[in-house]
Amino acid sequence: MGSNGTPGVERAAGLEKTAAAARPAKRRLLVPAAVVVGTLLLTGCSSQTNEQWKRLGLPEGASDRTEAMKSLWIGAWIAALIIGVMVWGLILFAVVRYRKRNEDAPRQTRYNLPLEVLYTLAPFAIIGVLFFYTVEHGNEITKMSDNPSHTINVVGQQWQWTFNYKDTVDGQEGVWETGTLDKPAELWLPQGESVHFDLTSPDVIHSFWVPSFYFKLDVIPGRTNKLELTPTKTGTFAGKCAELCGLYHSRMVFTVKVVTPDEYKAHLEDLARRGQTGAATGGQDATTIPGHPGKEGEK
Repeated sequence: MGSNGTPGVERAAGLEKTAAAARPAKRRLLVPAAVVVGTLLLTGCSSQTNEQWKRLGLPEGASDRTEAMKSLWIGAWIAALIIGVMVWGLILFAVVRYRKRNEDAPRQTRYNLPLEVLYTLAPFAIIGVLFFYTVEHGNEITKMSDNPSHTINVVGQQWQWTFNYKDTVDGQEGVWETGTLDKPAELWLPQGESVHFDLTSPDVIHSFWVPSFYFKLDVIPGRTNKLELTPTKTGTFAGKCAELCGLYHSRMVFTVKVVTPDEYKAHLEDLARRGQTGAATGGQDATTIPGHPGKEGEK
């Protein structure tokens, strides 16, 4: 009001005090508000979503190989996180501790034996631990039994799958089923019984992958790759080719139906009644190597 502005100064000072008093109150409100919002977000997640987080993105397992693969997968992520946090911490420590304070050149250290020993031995220790668990779990994942309950020859060809069941059905040695681009193949498997797979291809490299089994293996022309597993859960699961194999690679899918042993046997009998007995090659000369019509793929 006056030229010296005394009343205005007093009013401004009063407003500053009021604002200063309000700031701590706002901060006190932010904490419970954050807790409430976080709780709502967490409770909004379904139990299925929470389980998905625990598996770090892996689907729900449906074979006896899932535990070994899940353990290896999650263990690798934990190891990577621990190493990452350590590296980031050392970087931040060096940035803050040795930040530029003046124009003087920092002290130069030519040798630091303990540090050199540390960054030489630490990577070997990390690699050794990862190598040990990878081999241990890998052996568990790829182990084979001497007498599997069933054997199926999987033929991957551009651009569909053929499944030759080696079971004897109604006196016939084996039955088969195949798919087309318009009607993808179905692979039927019995729950709780071991299945040995022989993977072959007549043309290019494919890859046999059922995400819920936690198993993927290449299908290579000229050789037979093998895997074995036991389905542990009934249901319908997606299968696909995981190797870029040409124009219709994205449509090279199939469906896996895990059923009871009785349903599996009934399905094979149904294939036999349709006349789908013996072994199907999955395409013209599907068991031979292109360019070498007389040379069979390895069995």
